[in-house]
Amino acid sequence: MSFHSSINSYSSLRNLGLLALLLTCGLSISTGPLAIGFINSLKGLVIGLVNTVTAWDPGTLAPHEQLIINNVRLPRTLLALCVGATLAQCGAVMQGLFRNPLADPGIIGVSAGAAFGAAIFIVLFAGAPEYAVAIGAFLGGLATTLLVYRVATSSSGTSVVMLLLAGVAVAALFGAGIGVLTYIANDMALRDLSLWQMGSIAGAKWHFVWLSAAALVVISWQFHRSAKALNALLLGEAEARHLGVDVERLKYRMIFLCALGVGIAVAGTGIIGFIGLVVPHIVRMMVGPDHRLLLPLSALLGAVLLLIADVGARTLMPPSEVPVGLLTALLGAPFFIYLLLKQRQRLF
Repeated sequence: MSFHSSINSYSSLRNLGLLALLLTCGLSISTGPLAIGFINSLKGLVIGLVNTVTAWDPGTLAPHEQLIINNVRLPRTLLALCVGATLAQCGAVMQGLFRNPLADPGIIGVSAGAAFGAAIFIVLFAGAPEYAVAIGAFLGGLATTLLVYRVATSSSGTSVVMLLLAGVAVAALFGAGIGVLTYIANDMALRDLSLWQMGSIAGAKWHFVWLSAAALVVISWQFHRSAKALNALLLGEAEARHLGVDVERLKYRMIFLCALGVGIAVAGTGIIGFIGLVVPHIVRMMVGPDHRLLLPLSALLGAVLLLIADVGARTLMPPSEVPVGLLTALLGAPFFIYLLLKQRQRLF
C-alpha cells in the first residue's frame, strides 16, 4: 500500500472512527438499568457540563436521573474511552518494538504483573490510598515487561517463541501470587480481587478517569514523537541504527511508557485483555504499518471497541453485569488463535 493511499484511507477511517466514537459514547451514557433515553441522556450531559440550568424541569430530567448520568455513566464512559485507547496504543507499540503482531500487554504477562502489583496493595496494605494501587500496578507492569524482554532478547534479536513462553511463565507466576493473596484476603479484598481478575468498569471513579486521561495524553504524545523511530525499527535494529535511531534508548522508553499506560489502566479497571492484540492488527490491515497512522487510529478503534464491550456487559444479562474482561477475551482469544495459525510455519 502506497503512502498516499494510506493517507486517504487514514482520513476516511479517522472521520468514521470519530463518528463511531461519538455514537458509542452517547450509547454508553444512555445505557443502564434505569431507562433514561438517548436524547434525555444527552440533555442531562449538557446540563451537567455547562451548568446552565439552576432549577429542575419536571418535563426533562429528574434529579436522580441527572445524578446517575453525571456521577455514574459519564465517568464510566470516559474511563472506558481512555483505557481502550491506551491499551490499543500500547499493543501497537509493543508489536512494533518486537516486530511481531503477536505481542500484547496481556499475552506477554504485563497485565498480570500489573494486577499482582496492585493486588499487593489491596490485600497487604488495606486502607492505602488508591494512587498507591496505581503505583503498585505500574511497578508490577514495568518489572514484568523488563523481565520478559530480557529473557526473550539475545544478541541476534528478540525471539517471538521465547517472548510468548516467557509471557506464559511470568503470567503463571503472578497468577499464583494473586492466588496466594486471594487465599489470605478478607471478604472485601477478596471481592475486589475477583472483579480485578475478570476486568470491570462498573466501579469507575472520577480520580481514575483523570489519572487515565493524563496517562493517555502523555503516552500518546510520546508515542507520536517516536513514530518515525518505530517505523525505522521495523526494518531491523541494525538498519535503524544506521538511520540514527538510538535503539536501546527507544526500547527502554517505549517499555516504560507501555508499563505506565497498562499499569494505570489495570489499576482502574482490572485485567482487560486482547484490546492491544486485536485492534492494532485490524488497523494495520487497513492502513499499513506506518506508526504515524497506526497509533491514532488504534486509539480511536480501541476506545470504540471497549465502549461497545462495556455496553454489552450492561445489557447481556440484566439486571446483573457481565465483566467486560470476559467479553474482550471471548473476542480476542479466537483472534489470537487465528494469528497463531497464520504464523504456524514461522513459530514451529
